[in-house]
Amino acid sequence: MTPTANTEKRIRRALLSVTDKTGLVEFAQALAGYGVELVSTGGTARVLREAGLGVQDISDLTGFPEMLDGRVKTLHPKVHGGLLYIRGNKEHEAAVAAHGIEPIDMVVVNLYAFEETAAQPGVAFGLLIENIDIGGPSMVRSAAKNFEDVAIVTRVSDYPALIEELKSTHGALGRETRWRLAKQAFALTAAYDSAIANTLEKIAEAPSPESPAVLDGASFPSTLRINFALAQPLRYGENPHQHAALYSDGSGLGLAGATQLQGKELSFNNFVDLDAVWDLVQEFDGPAAIVVKHTNPCGAAIGDTILDAYQKALACDPVSAYGGVIGVNRIVDGEAADEIAKLFVEAIAAPGFSPEARERFAAKKNLRLVEVRSGRPLPVIKHVSGGLLLQDADTGHITESDLKVVTWRPPTADEIRSLLFAWRVVKHVKSNAIVYAKNGQTVGVGAGQMSRVDAARFGAMKAVLPLKGSVAASDAFFPFPDGLQSVSAAGATAVIQPGGSVRDEEVIAAADKLGMAMVFTGIRHFRH
Repeated sequence: MTPTANTEKRIRRALLSVTDKTGLVEFAQALAGYGVELVSTGGTARVLREAGLGVQDISDLTGFPEMLDGRVKTLHPKVHGGLLYIRGNKEHEAAVAAHGIEPIDMVVVNLYAFEETAAQPGVAFGLLIENIDIGGPSMVRSAAKNFEDVAIVTRVSDYPALIEELKSTHGALGRETRWRLAKQAFALTAAYDSAIANTLEKIAEAPSPESPAVLDGASFPSTLRINFALAQPLRYGENPHQHAALYSDGSGLGLAGATQLQGKELSFNNFVDLDAVWDLVQEFDGPAAIVVKHTNPCGAAIGDTILDAYQKALACDPVSAYGGVIGVNRIVDGEAADEIAKLFVEAIAAPGFSPEARERFAAKKNLRLVEVRSGRPLPVIKHVSGGLLLQDADTGHITESDLKVVTWRPPTADEIRSLLFAWRVVKHVKSNAIVYAKNGQTVGVGAGQMSRVDAARFGAMKAVLPLKGSVAASDAFFPFPDGLQSVSAAGATAVIQPGGSVRDEEVIAAADKLGMAMVFTGIRHFRH
């Protein structure tokens, strides 16, 4: 049962059955140029014939017609036998000869677009099921298993390199190429099956074929299947002695799908910080700018323009901003670029950069410019020893109507606006967190303290802007009045917090005594 040992294998017959017809004709023409016999199915065969290529229908190879609306066409011993038998193995050779099975040396296939179908709003359940490919994955696995003798091609992007190798070897492919293709193929079928299983598990009960396939995004799968493709290796991880790499979900969205326009290679820490800054800047509808250092915002602001927002964000803590990352939610124009370029930062994330901004930043060769497209919030995964934790993304938002005024003095209109701004920011600060803000601008950030009192004091200590007349946001309730008293002593006149402590009445009484306004949100924003 030993496989044949020849390094290069001549391609004499290829079976082509693809959903994505990109580059198909050119690749098939290259195969035909080396005398490769082409076998194909349905729409693929039609495209090849229209290009003037000679093609044998799969039904002529198997002796059976394509049937059951295309559900059965390649599921046949003459297909899988031709793929799986080991060339040079006497028993295998005798078996295929006895049954009239001819070798198939290459399969070119990509699968039904199940994930794209599942993503269609209101997709019919029957259409979803019909887009579960059966014959394609079966051929992929058969060809990949027998990579010693068969080449399996599943990526359109591989066509050019394969054409070049066929040219250099006069129609053959080497063992290392076949092995690389086989590994890609098994990764494809694993991801495909995971996508199907993950999608179907979200459908509580099977509806009629015509009914929409309603996906319950809040449900958790019985088995967590994670399939991300290697996007790029990184120089190292959080520290130089750690190895690291970036993996992508293939959507082209978010930081993993961002386009780097200039600058040094993004590091592990760059990605982490940029994700934090991008996550926060998406909280705001109007022009907003965020400066992040070690995943915590050291300045955040909204303004009339990106320049205005950036200048206000930087003013919060210009010392910590040095060497940080910046995120904005508008295209960076030349005027904003001129100002941002004055500060040393590692990277800037934005939905785009104007030609003037690109020209201005070009002088800073190491500055990474990252163009990001926003996507839907993804579940959060954290490692623990022996397992993983999975939770929904924190998408909780509040408006003025959600606030519960608990003090005798209600907040003023200006205080309300500042409180809501501070609440959006504190959601993205490591707990325990206190954020001081005023007029759409952070004026002090107390992050990651073990004591909420220390967070209040630290935020005030770090402030370089006046705290008098500011408001404060606390990501969780004040367990004792002392935290609130520290906020008041710093100069804040109003507070926003979740509420829910057994000592809420004591804290409310302290606020009343201090003449502060305080509102409860009923929602907490711990960030560990």
